[in-house]
Amino acid sequence: MRAIPVILCMLATVICRGEDLRVLSWNVQEGANNFENGPEKALKVIKDSGANLVLMQESDDIAGDRTMLGPWLASQLGWQAHQPPDASLCILTKFEIVATFSHPARTAIGARIKAPGLDFIAWSCWLDYRSYLPDYWHAKPDATPAELLACETIHSARAMQTDAIITRLKQLRHLDGPLPLLVGGDWNCPSHLDYGAETQSLHHTLTLPLPSSLAFEHAGFMDTFRAVHPSALKTPGITWSPLYRTAPKTHKPLPMDRIDRLYLRATALKPVSTMTYPQQLESAGIRRAKRQFPSDHAAVLTVLRQDPPEHPPGR
Repeated sequence: MRAIPVILCMLATVICRGEDLRVLSWNVQEGANNFENGPEKALKVIKDSGANLVLMQESDDIAGDRTMLGPWLASQLGWQAHQPPDASLCILTKFEIVATFSHPARTAIGARIKAPGLDFIAWSCWLDYRSYLPDYWHAKPDATPAELLACETIHSARAMQTDAIITRLKQLRHLDGPLPLLVGGDWNCPSHLDYGAETQSLHHTLTLPLPSSLAFEHAGFMDTFRAVHPSALKTPGITWSPLYRTAPKTHKPLPMDRIDRLYLRATALKPVSTMTYPQQLESAGIRRAKRQFPSDHAAVLTVLRQDPPEHPPGR
């Protein structure tokens, strides 16, 4: 006669936990306009991924009588979307958006979202693309750490933009509130977690304290990809670039890195799986317009799950 209470407890746990969050963080190159039927291809990627939340960058105006890419995708999916008129950032989700948040620098937008059994806050970010550190290092392999870090602090605005985003989160009290906080996007720079002692052999024996990823770590965020895949050697998680893999003139391999990431600040929400998407790259010989994956960035697909309650509700 013990089976019924056990089953009731299991059901209560599932009900309290709700649906897994399947988060796709993706820069869709220039609204997918450079690909034949690009918006439709982007729609297929989202459907195939099973995502229920997309943090999008380069959600640009798309051809014809359609609007920005993100809101159009949401309309096709029957979802909700948040995209300010002065930003190329979009948050689209199958769940209810109950509040939205802005950032004066227009490098980030946020939304409070209500899912079954869970309220959370999500932000989509897009940092300065200039002075890409791996390219600089590729061209100047004898660069000093100070020269390399100047790519982040002097020759681009990435370090400053990161600090400004964290300051905005503090102003909105998102860092000390009770809700799980997700921040995903295109950082246009590597993570210090991929430039540590383990990967010195790949990086001219150097380690680099890269400021943007360190700032989020110091603010209490976890890098969800590295939480699931701790080894940067075994699972590099490359997102730049499935499209540009060799130099056009020399055909030599270009530097590839993990520049699209999802950060999480929560106690009851944990990453249970994460992968770059798509996992199988298309042949480098296929022209851009003909490719099925409509972006120069791989997406990051992360599954987040609520911890079951310590004491499931009684009968």
